[in-house]
Amino acid sequence: MRTIGMLKNFLIFFVSWGFVAGAHALSLADVSSQEAGGGLKEALTQGAAKAVDLLGRPDGFLGNPKVRIPLPGYLEQAEGLMRAMGMGKQADELVLAMNRAAEAAVPEAKRLLIDAVKQMSVEDAKSILTGGEDAGTRYFRQKTQGPLTQKFLPIVKKAIDKVKLKDAYEKFASKGAKFGLVKEKDAHLENYVTEKALDGLYLMIAEEEKAIRENPVGAAGNLAKKVFGALK
Repeated sequence: MRTIGMLKNFLIFFVSWGFVAGAHALSLADVSSQEAGGGLKEALTQGAAKAVDLLGRPDGFLGNPKVRIPLPGYLEQAEGLMRAMGMGKQADELVLAMNRAAEAAVPEAKRLLIDAVKQMSVEDAKSILTGGEDAGTRYFRQKTQGPLTQKFLPIVKKAIDKVKLKDAYEKFASKGAKFGLVKEKDAHLENYVTEKALDGLYLMIAEEEKAIRENPVGAAGNLAKKVFGALK
């Protein structure tokens, strides 16, 4: 009970410092301490789930310029030359495959993100509530980046192994890495795509978190609406 009560106090502190747009005098008489903690977790869960749903579907990456995965490294810089040499089809095929691979991998993130919310400690909650507009996203990255990398890699690898340009890329990238033209970890295409997929996922989670902070009543679920609606 003491832990739950502390969560309620953090919520009050969070609101009193103006993180909730348009907040008025606080009235939580009809909201239990358990609901206060649950409302925070519900909001984080919803934001993460929405980001996964937006990205984990056809064109979730390819059709979104914010997260679309481009050709890696110097291949992106040489794209014009590749097209002039009649390799435009291969370049398009690789870009399509990379983005489809990311779209296929992202749904695997939902369970780990939800588990991270369930495991949130009181100190984690305090940091999220008072740590700025992307504090929740930073928490997710800290808790899930390693496990998600391991989950994404085999899915991404399977999706791009069939692309002819993959072998050519890795051949040249391995040489480029020796001269510092390509990061060593990016010499294998699945590593590059996995990193970009995770960057895109956390970017979209950050956008959803920002929306919830700016308009929690409109963005959050039923329990969070009750908690934040008590401010009206």
